[in-house]
Amino acid sequence: MLRSMRTIQVLAALVTVALQGAEPGFTPIFNGKNLDGWEVDTPGLWQVRDGAIAGKHGGLKYNDFLRTRKRYENFILKLEFRLAGGVGNSGIQFRSKPVPNSHEVSGYQADIGEKYWGALYDESRRNKVLAAPEPALLANLKKDAWNEYVIEARGRRIRLQVNGVQTVDYLETGATIDRAGFIALQVHSGPGIEVEFRNLRIRELPPGD
Repeated sequence: MLRSMRTIQVLAALVTVALQGAEPGFTPIFNGKNLDGWEVDTPGLWQVRDGAIAGKHGGLKYNDFLRTRKRYENFILKLEFRLAGGVGNSGIQFRSKPVPNSHEVSGYQADIGEKYWGALYDESRRNKVLAAPEPALLANLKKDAWNEYVIEARGRRIRLQVNGVQTVDYLETGATIDRAGFIALQVHSGPGIEVEFRNLRIRELPPGD
């Protein structure tokens, strides 16, 4: 009986690790249960459901962002995302900061949705796509199912991967662009949208060039 109980405990621990997306060298930034460690801008818009963070609205006049309390500089961030029906626009902010007197944030965004899948956008700063993939690089994208994003920020270099395929390799030339900030999940303004994120984990890196 004792051996059986120990086996059950080990299996339970392995399941917990798998659900949180833990892997060697990476630390979960979402515990799979609640939004501890995150700043909620609009109450009721973000919730935890079936081990994932879900952002949903039926129509919104402004972009909304769920933000980490911690700031990050050089890192590899891994996560999975799903955009309901493949419709709408979302993204993952990083090296970002709040825009005063606004729901907006300013910084890099690994984009999701519409014509921006796998692209690097500069949110509320230069307000433009900094780099975007060729359509062939998104051949294995599942617009209405779970996909994986890998975001690497090291010094001036930003790399994005979607489902194991590199979509962006960008070298920042702006001398005044912030190299540290919070990570945030976005739901875009406009018609109703639902987006989910799970298995968020990060590995912090030493400084880069």
